Amino acid sequence: MTKEKLTLTEFKEKIFMHILEYNQKPEILDKTQENHELEQTVTRLRSTNCYARCLKNLGGNRNKTNQNGEDVKYLIAEKTAPPLRANVDRKFFIQLGKLLKIVIPGFASKESMMMFLVALSLVARSMCDIWLINHGTKIESAIVSKDASLFKKRLLKFIIALPIISIVNNVLKYSVGDMKIRLRTNMTKRLFDEYLKNFTYYRITNLDNRISNADQLLTNDVDKFCEGVTDLYCNTAKPLLDIGIYVYKLITTVGGGTPALMLGYLVISGSLLTHLRKPTARLTAQEQKLEGEFRHINSRLITHSEEVAFYNGNSREKTTLLTSYNKLLLHLNKFLRFKVLMGVVDNLVAKYFASVVGFWAVSIPFFTEHHSLSRANHGERSRLYYTYGRMLLKLAEAIGRLVLAGRELTRLAGFTTRVTQLRDVLADLNDGRYERSMIAGFENLRTSSGKLIFKNNLIKFDKVPLITPNGDVLIREISFEINSGMNVLVCGPNGAGKSSLFRVLGELWPLYGGELTKPPRGKLFYIPQKPYMTLGCLRDQLTYPHSGSEALRRGVQDTQLEEYLQRVQLGYILEREGGLDAVADWLDVLSGGEKQRIAMARLFYHKPQFAILDECTSAVSVDVEGSMYKYCREVGITLLTVSHRKSLWQHHEYVLHLDGRGGYNFQPIESAVEFGS
Repeated sequence: MTKEKLTLTEFKEKIFMHILEYNQKPEILDKTQENHELEQTVTRLRSTNCYARCLKNLGGNRNKTNQNGEDVKYLIAEKTAPPLRANVDRKFFIQLGKLLKIVIPGFASKESMMMFLVALSLVARSMCDIWLINHGTKIESAIVSKDASLFKKRLLKFIIALPIISIVNNVLKYSVGDMKIRLRTNMTKRLFDEYLKNFTYYRITNLDNRISNADQLLTNDVDKFCEGVTDLYCNTAKPLLDIGIYVYKLITTVGGGTPALMLGYLVISGSLLTHLRKPTARLTAQEQKLEGEFRHINSRLITHSEEVAFYNGNSREKTTLLTSYNKLLLHLNKFLRFKVLMGVVDNLVAKYFASVVGFWAVSIPFFTEHHSLSRANHGERSRLYYTYGRMLLKLAEAIGRLVLAGRELTRLAGFTTRVTQLRDVLADLNDGRYERSMIAGFENLRTSSGKLIFKNNLIKFDKVPLITPNGDVLIREISFEINSGMNVLVCGPNGAGKSSLFRVLGELWPLYGGELTKPPRGKLFYIPQKPYMTLGCLRDQLTYPHSGSEALRRGVQDTQLEEYLQRVQLGYILEREGGLDAVADWLDVLSGGEKQRIAMARLFYHKPQFAILDECTSAVSVDVEGSMYKYCREVGITLLTVSHRKSLWQHHEYVLHLDGRGGYNFQPIESAVEFGS
């Protein structure tokens, strides 16, 4: 029997699959000579880095199986971003300072006032706690002394104070919640200003490799960051206040040695725990990354639900979702084990050992021969020990809370790193810089080497290369000129560069060379094959991206909008849906042909100098299509149409043909060979 010949890639894949199979069920391999050699190969490969890399490339873990026991052999594509390093170090505090300047604009801002209110509420709550302890003791003493009138008097005073204490506690809750909302609002507004500037929202997904789940960063991570800042402030402000108060009182009564010992323990224990908690920031950032991936795969299923349903791909998609969840689950379990271990260390260091140090510290003045406390009588020493012991106990508790606050600081470092990465990427994209995996030989391709000129009534490509963002050259140089009134039919096979040409023209893709002259933004309109339907009423669909109120400010009345609907033969929608103010889920309510005609009515409203029509009437009948094209020419809209319908030739004077092999031809349509159906 002849042996099967395999390519190197196929051989590697086969070996990797057998490695994974061997890891799961080594007993299933027959002890033939061939499998014996394979087993030896597997054993050798498992001791190398190649094994770990192959596992990572095949999904990050050993093969998962679905409920039917089938092997899952696929990988979830991820953007090649450098690993995030999140630690509590100088870099973290610099990043945190920059973000705090965004969420807290200044000392006179409402956010600063709210932080001051939180501080006052914390002080008030501390005073309430002290009063409750003292007054509770007085009530107990009245009970023990059997003084009924004093008991009733003190109990009535206690009851009267309870509503005030309740108000103080809830004012604190309100101020903390309001501060978090204000911080999140400021950060969200700033990020969306940068995210929705120009075409950054498009470029971050299609041109840059660093962030694969911007929605997760803009929503969940920002919320967690602001929550972390608020919690850190609340959990450090009161302990610091308590430490300051008790240290001052102890220094003035028992000397500086006792509080110095406690503060020294704070420095040592804090440094130790900060070092041990270093992985927390990295694990937190990785958790948010995997949460974002899991959310992305869920939203991907929603987006492509119709295609999956036609393929009956329920089981496969379920397996994909569960595999993504298993990656998240493995990380969550790993993180949980780390947090439990750190919890044990935290309890020992911040609570129990702190009490030991507290007992040691409070004993110093009593065991010191020349100290005034050691010379007092037994009753006086008991009273002073109770007073100073309570102070030291409170000091130890405050130190413990401050040490444990380091936990939140380390966790905050993970969210700070994630939000900072988003801001850095947005800033780069707004400056025209992006990072992407490039084709070999094009790594140093400059994105801003072309020249862009804005001029009315003219589209001119002068030696402009058509190059995809990853460096794939479609056409080395293309040159043609279109003036207003020159309607052009763009044709060519799939992959020839028709959509790429329009992406360069629309400034979505970078200009790698040559000179591009085009109308100012707003005077060039693009209609795709699947038009976008915005959230809102029917009027909003016709005026998008303008709002209905903006259309009124521009002097466009509802009667004109209704006329545009009549021109695309959609007048019946007004009656069917309930007028221009009707609100519906227009993506579901309208058919494919109706959505395309809505998009053409939208074009009539905007009346641009040039319109790019990308197969935008494929679901419209020929007679309706002809009337819409005729109206465009009547109102002076110059058309650049991508279509293979013969019926559209009569509405154009020129043809731009891209051959798919790097060549093109721009000529009058009379000279071109007729094609299409």
